[in-house]
Amino acid sequence: MIDVIPVKTENEFKTFVNVPFILYKDDRYWVPPLKREVHKLFDRERNPFWKHAERELYIVYRGKNIAGRICAIVDYNYIDFWKEKTGYFGFFECDRDEEAAIALFDRVKEFHRDKGMTSFIGPMNPSTNDECGILVEGFFTPPMIMMTYNYEYYDGLCKHAGLEKAKDLIAYYFDINDTPWERLERLTSLIRRRVPDIKVRSMRMDDFKNEVRRFKEIYNEAWSDNWGFVPMTDEEIDALADNLKPLVKPELIILIEIDDVPVAVSLAVPNYNFVLQKVGGRLGPIEMLKFMYYKKRISEARLMIMGVRKEYRKMGLDALLFHESFKAGQELGYKGGELSWILEDNHATNNTVLKLGGKPYKKYRMYRGTP
Repeated sequence: MIDVIPVKTENEFKTFVNVPFILYKDDRYWVPPLKREVHKLFDRERNPFWKHAERELYIVYRGKNIAGRICAIVDYNYIDFWKEKTGYFGFFECDRDEEAAIALFDRVKEFHRDKGMTSFIGPMNPSTNDECGILVEGFFTPPMIMMTYNYEYYDGLCKHAGLEKAKDLIAYYFDINDTPWERLERLTSLIRRRVPDIKVRSMRMDDFKNEVRRFKEIYNEAWSDNWGFVPMTDEEIDALADNLKPLVKPELIILIEIDDVPVAVSLAVPNYNFVLQKVGGRLGPIEMLKFMYYKKRISEARLMIMGVRKEYRKMGLDALLFHESFKAGQELGYKGGELSWILEDNHATNNTVLKLGGKPYKKYRMYRGTP
């Protein structure tokens, strides 16, 4: 018998958080998140996303056994920005059980009908500024930091529940030894000659607050036309910056200024998932020692954000960002890393990445459903 329970109590929420720890306990590629960070993500007081969004969490049981979970979300900033009544689903995990998956999505559909939505997209955990997508290609390496992982059958579960593909997101891998340095040097020297007042620099940690402000201005403009994008509020940018500050290396955050105006930015983060696999979702005294030990052995990074203001596009600034990011990674001793994610129909960026040696190695799918 299938039974779907809305999460109401603290114990039920702890069960919701624990679902992937049950489903993936024997999987060699899954990376356990820190449970305290998952609690923080859902905390209405600590995560400013929930100031403009609401949600309902569900757990599905088959008999007495947990079969999965899901979260239905309405982000009113998305509705205001895109002028469409579209909700989200997120945090979807499920056993190989079509009936359980259908029951979960039936609850999501009911939630969105009650809220007056005409469609929903996802998975968003809980927005496109966080983890999103279901892995559909590239199952045989662990995910990089802030990327998702799931079993191969998830795509089938979504389809059986009546969802359709909305977009695919592509992740590329770069091997530092395969970097086309000569081509990049040629491109960057040409750009510097064309734009004499250009300045390329890494992040100034001693001016962190203002650097975050510059980052936000570029990010919200550069991504404004992207599918699923919602501008981040000041509070959300500040919260993201506070979360990433202990993890970032300033050399991997590149800012381009022209005539002292910030026009382009890229952000790469060391792949802390390598460390999280060692600590099992908690940070007690033993796990903290492991964390500090393995932190020094991270050999990859994820280039997770890259953006150029609209009026400065077609100047080749993306090549400058790539060059400086690769050079910084090489100097830090990294063997390579991931660039993710890029929308499948962003042909210009996909072509640039391929020319610079990126190899598509994972694909994530976003779905659309009707309440």
